[in-house]
Amino acid sequence: MTGVAVETEAVKQIVLNFALEIQKQIPSSFQRNKKRIIVISGPTCCGKSALAMQLAKAMDGEIVSADSMQVYRGMDIGTAKATKEERLLVPHHLIDIRDITESYNVVDFFYDARQTCRQILDRKNVPIVVGGSGFYLHSFLFGPPSGPPSVPELRKDLEDEIEKIGPEILYERLVKLDPQYAKTITKNDKQKIVRALEIMTLTNKKVSKLSWKGRRKPQNYDFRCWFLHRPKDVLYDRINKRCDHMLEAGFLDEVRKLEQGLRLNHSASQAIGYRQALDFLQTDQTEKDYKIFVDTFKQATRNYAKRQFTWFKKEPIFQWMDVDLHDHEIVFDTIKNDYELI
Repeated sequence: MTGVAVETEAVKQIVLNFALEIQKQIPSSFQRNKKRIIVISGPTCCGKSALAMQLAKAMDGEIVSADSMQVYRGMDIGTAKATKEERLLVPHHLIDIRDITESYNVVDFFYDARQTCRQILDRKNVPIVVGGSGFYLHSFLFGPPSGPPSVPELRKDLEDEIEKIGPEILYERLVKLDPQYAKTITKNDKQKIVRALEIMTLTNKKVSKLSWKGRRKPQNYDFRCWFLHRPKDVLYDRINKRCDHMLEAGFLDEVRKLEQGLRLNHSASQAIGYRQALDFLQTDQTEKDYKIFVDTFKQATRNYAKRQFTWFKKEPIFQWMDVDLHDHEIVFDTIKNDYELI
């Protein structure tokens, strides 16, 4: 055995021993009674999807997308959506389930993802939830943000107002009060606009800032959560190359086809890449305009990766794995063995 092979085996054993020690700290009764779900996250371009595909093929797995934009039909290139060929090889869920004119938010995702995982488990397969949206994954693990009980008199006043003056005006009010939450719904979603304004009136707090304090991991599943990452210089180089590849694959043509619907969907129109492309399409589209677009597209993607690192540092349930430091097979074996232990 060569020196490199010996070193690789040693590292692999260390990682597996680490996983075993974690298992020992969990009561055996807890382990036996909980059905397991693998959750894989990490910054954009770190290799989540490729690893999930490999795991799914080896473990009778089915992939559940935790990407807030992959739910939309037509948003393919800019979201790095799994290809049709990949979806034939491994079942994928929560992809292409909404038209671009429809809204989709974290509460919808919670119920859709939980129901999908139950169905996968009923088939005796392994749910593998994959995505980089921290807010969506937090909701999946701990439950969606909740609000106070509805007050009928206040609800009726808001419903009467939205019927009288229209949803757009109340939506603009919501944008001013809670722009973060407003991005997750459309200006025509009367029910969610009314409920958001009701919550803020009753609590004097933003819907997007509803406290997660006191939340506990739901006791019906044993979540095996992993955050894959790479050194930032390596990651940023991969991001720049992916952006170039998306442009070569026809990303701007994709945005042109979706433009009318995108502009009506506040959440989708703010997605990384799509927002910058929509801004570019409103320019004279000169060579200089194009260069500015490409630079801002790449910068926005790198900034998003930074925010993903920041978010998941606050999520202790995730085990971090440097996929640049460890051999790919070690990462694969570690996650697979962690799931199969006990």
